[in-house]
Amino acid sequence: MAIKIAPSILSADFSEMGAAVKKLEKSGADMIHCDVMDGSFVQPITFGAQMVKSIRPFTGLPLDVHLMIEHPQTQIKFFADAGADIITVHYGACKKISESYLKDTLQLIKSYGVKCGAVVNPDVPVEEIFPVFPLCDMVLLMSVFPGYGGQKYIPSVTEKIKKARAFDRNIDIEIDGGVTEQNCAEIIAAGANVLVAGSTVFNSTDMALTIKRLRGI
Repeated sequence: MAIKIAPSILSADFSEMGAAVKKLEKSGADMIHCDVMDGSFVQPITFGAQMVKSIRPFTGLPLDVHLMIEHPQTQIKFFADAGADIITVHYGACKKISESYLKDTLQLIKSYGVKCGAVVNPDVPVEEIFPVFPLCDMVLLMSVFPGYGGQKYIPSVTEKIKKARAFDRNIDIEIDGGVTEQNCAEIIAAGANVLVAGSTVFNSTDMALTIKRLRGI
């Protein structure tokens, strides 16, 4: 499968977000990863649908919106209308509401013509989301605990990637957290094909070269 690099704008300068997105596209990024945090499901607050709407005119790349929020169904329409191309929601946030909430939320996302995905934290077995794989365009396996950039990759997630790929040979498997030039080969070899990289890309002196190296070129 083609390897896609989805730099996270959480590491960008928020005062220059449009320029940052344009630079990422020029540097060869495949997607723009938007980390949405509500201060409840995770401690920090980042941004909402208005930011997604604001950067949409600056790039033709897919906007990969990662909702780290409570009650995600309440926000789906806003992000769909803002121009999100794919929206991913956390298993943990959904399970607290009901057993069917994750499935219902994925179906709601699709009803807006937007791609969807389920997310699990490092301490949640990937098997928990196997039942919704048929609904998902992508699954996201967190390789750090969500909330802050710059964390180190948790090695045990590599085995979860292998299990997810063995279960579904065709689905996009995204990894978010601690992805670097040093561990990207291991992550790709395990079966991931979408790599989120925030600080690795934005702290680089040559974004284009870093993105190529993350892709394995």
